[in-house]
Amino acid sequence: MNIIRRTLEIDTDARLREMADERGQDVAAVPAEAVALLDSVVDIAGPDIAEDRRRLDHFRRNGAAVPLNEVKDWVASWGWAKELPRPVARRIG
Repeated sequence: MNIIRRTLEIDTDARLREMADERGQDVAAVPAEAVALLDSVVDIAGPDIAEDRRRLDHFRRNGAAVPLNEVKDWVASWGWAKELPRPVARRIG
């Protein structure tokens, strides 16, 4: 089994406190949620090259994607009363 190590760097304790205050959470909950989210989207067993290739080929065929700024806005809205709906892929470019 291959082991992949990932490092999460957090600038300062002040930033953690700020993020916790914004969310109305305990400071310890912020990195705990980040780790849980990472675990939910990253296959620790290793990259799935076949899946990456399939998604790239699909994009090349139809050109559908979600602009990065829309993804960032969506993620930033998580946990807030006015959480944005998940962005929908469309032809971009």
